[in-house]
Amino acid sequence: MSQSDNATAEKRFDRRDFLKAAGPIVALLAAWGADPDRVVEAVASKAPARANAALEAKPGDDPLIRMQAELQKALQKKPGERRWVMVIDLRKCVGCHACTISCVVENKLPPGVVYRPVFEEERGVYPNVTRMFTPRPCMQCDNPPCTPVCPVSATYKNEEGIVQVDYEQCIGCRACITACPYGARTSDFGYTYTEDTPVADGLIVGQNVADDYERAPNFEYGRQWAREKHESPIGNARKCHFCLHRIKEGMLPACVSTCIGRATLFGDANDPESLVSEMIHKPNVIRLKEELGTQPRVYYLI
Repeated sequence: MSQSDNATAEKRFDRRDFLKAAGPIVALLAAWGADPDRVVEAVASKAPARANAALEAKPGDDPLIRMQAELQKALQKKPGERRWVMVIDLRKCVGCHACTISCVVENKLPPGVVYRPVFEEERGVYPNVTRMFTPRPCMQCDNPPCTPVCPVSATYKNEEGIVQVDYEQCIGCRACITACPYGARTSDFGYTYTEDTPVADGLIVGQNVADDYERAPNFEYGRQWAREKHESPIGNARKCHFCLHRIKEGMLPACVSTCIGRATLFGDANDPESLVSEMIHKPNVIRLKEELGTQPRVYYLI
């Protein structure tokens, strides 16, 4: 086979592989009525790299496209001028747990650490029974009870109003965990899902290989955190941070991008034209435990 024939075969192979991989995704998006090209562009675009080619949303576009365009717009503002909020439409949540799983994958969460559980509740009496699903990320309170109790000031609100944890500063006393009225904080005890799996000759994948993925670093707060020995974040308090590392790169939080029902919305509430601004002023919006005065930044549509 000549060199040109090899190049042609290689080109055909790449195209076939690409179509095989992208086909189901494109079909799914088409079934939703979304324009696959525009949705893919919305998910993959990065504001800093595309400042001169900002995404524009049109009426009727998929909410992901609109939120991505609004995210790029918000990132042009100074950090203190943005107010990130999340809106969860409980009428659209189907309890698929895609948000929980994507969060675990994005942040390489170990056993016992879940940033975004989805609580399920059965309501009614047979035969009139329904199920209700309530995702519960960190509320990113404007008046967070978890920050003043930290003895070393390892948890604090950043200039955008998001509550962060400084893993290098945290001493693992867990005072913040007990102070959070939403139970949105957990402790990382250093466990792995594969630690009880066998190690023996002849196994295709034994524990030593299987846990490589779990030892891979995550990128929370914009830096690599390798899970080695007893170093941070092992031993620290951990919580949802609205995927700050993704936002800074112009991407929506993982739970928003993967919500199949578009039940989770995200954006800048200081932009009066944003989707979240529109939603949080609906008459059917609530916040959890408002009587505590915590002023959560997570809103629910009921």
